[in-house]
Amino acid sequence: MSIDIQWFIYALVSNGAMTPEDAVAIYAYLGEEATLESYAQAVLEQLAAGYDEESANALLEQIQEIASYAVSQAASGTVPPLELPEVSYAESAPVPAPAPAAAVPPPRTAPRQSAPPPRRGGAVPPPRRGRSVPGARTAAPAPVEVPAADEEEMPRKKGGKRAGLVMDTPRYFADVEVDYSTINGYEDLPSLSDTAYLDDAGLEHRMIYLLSCLRYLGCSDLHISAGAPPFVRRQLNVERIDSYVLTAEDAERLNLSLLSVERKQYFQKELDCSFSLEVGANRFRVCLMMQKDGISGSYRLVPDHICQLEELGFFARDAETIRKLLDFHNGLVLVTGPIGAGKTTTLAAMVNVANERRTDHIITVEEPIEILQLSKNCSVTQREIGKHTISYHSALKAALREDPDIIVVGEMHDLETIENAITAAETGHLVIGTLHTGDAANTLNRLLDVFPPSQQAQIRAMTAGSLRGIICQKLIPNGMGGIELVYEILINTQAVGNLISEGKTYQLKSTMSIGSKLGMFTMDQLIMDKFNAGLLTYEAALDRMTDSETIAQLERIHALEEAKKLNSGNN
Repeated sequence: MSIDIQWFIYALVSNGAMTPEDAVAIYAYLGEEATLESYAQAVLEQLAAGYDEESANALLEQIQEIASYAVSQAASGTVPPLELPEVSYAESAPVPAPAPAAAVPPPRTAPRQSAPPPRRGGAVPPPRRGRSVPGARTAAPAPVEVPAADEEEMPRKKGGKRAGLVMDTPRYFADVEVDYSTINGYEDLPSLSDTAYLDDAGLEHRMIYLLSCLRYLGCSDLHISAGAPPFVRRQLNVERIDSYVLTAEDAERLNLSLLSVERKQYFQKELDCSFSLEVGANRFRVCLMMQKDGISGSYRLVPDHICQLEELGFFARDAETIRKLLDFHNGLVLVTGPIGAGKTTTLAAMVNVANERRTDHIITVEEPIEILQLSKNCSVTQREIGKHTISYHSALKAALREDPDIIVVGEMHDLETIENAITAAETGHLVIGTLHTGDAANTLNRLLDVFPPSQQAQIRAMTAGSLRGIICQKLIPNGMGGIELVYEILINTQAVGNLISEGKTYQLKSTMSIGSKLGMFTMDQLIMDKFNAGLLTYEAALDRMTDSETIAQLERIHALEEAKKLNSGNN
């Protein structure tokens, strides 16, 4: 048995697609001269028995990814850490039909009673040589027992998560009737203390009712965590909505109440899960995880419409600067900021601008899809990590073959994704991505430092040539009981490009501070403008400033205002 077929079987078995005995039986039927292409074809026909065309095509894509993974692993010359049963060649031996894979949409037609013998060779295209893509999982209903030592060797995505797709059965929940006139505060919300006495339908209704009310009260997040009272985040502040401490059983039932069967199976295996939830016209981003006390769930309330840039808090002049960045036909535009800074809504607003102003093909890759984009003047294709594609970097590679004009990357967090994004920006595509960084200089350092030292000079040159601009944003308390968006904008001029290529990113702030005519400025300058516009109090502005000169300017203006108030009071 060739090494590439061994690695192909290893990926199938490790990810639960079939048992070692079934995999070897198919190989025995094909004979000693079987190639990876003919073996992959046989596996495809067995797994896809009874599937409709759409489901079979989805499975075909996963088989191709597994074949590519097998080729790349075989190229190293190592043998997979998996013991296989002895091959018994018998032309007349029946080939077992593995159970339909849970990761592939269930067949919409009745499955055949017996699967025909696999054809030799055929419809599976040859694996793409030289690629290093982890195997896509098509998980069987019952997990395959793999030795504990082998568990750590299973194909995984960057970041440590096992590679695979969850073909989720869509679940849509209708709005519940809520008399919002009676909802004036958290005390008007139903308590979760009776969770143990509610049936599954009652739990669904309770969760949907709670999410709807919290949206009405202006909350941005709901947290349901074992061992703690339920709490929300409103205006950046954490606030308890109930004094009842959730038990592990309560938290499990509440957090799993809105999941499909496939999502529950995925969470029970991975212990982490991220997906989007649709309730009527409202959408929520849900993240579940296992912790020492039980399950914790975070529910982000997604805006109910795509906002204009001005609605989000950008000055009109700055919104126009951002729109000009979206007129480029190639290059890299980054939206950065800490978690909870509103990057997703800004990214959605930018995609909407391009969708209205251009006539192009836009591909977005997100984890998960939060805000739906309808095709307007552009054709918009949205893909979700874990549901439509395995990872960001594999989605980027695939996107380049789909004739895109604009590629939107929900998060650029690893070397391969960043490298593919910069390459795409250089080869005639406008790439828009996000990073979790605090300012423009740190954004570039983060972008460049993921590469090994031997590539630093090349990547600096590529970034200096492809970068169009950076929008770095934060949400801060405005000192008047609300929150305000503050941000800085970097435009890639010749001077900025020289600093990037020479590794002098520490000089970017001074370049930005004198580039107002080109539409760029620092965070401190913007905070000053917000203060002058009456959008921030003196205390709120002072708390977020770091530049000594700008702080001195703010203090002088504040002192003059206080003197004027004193004089007017004396008169």
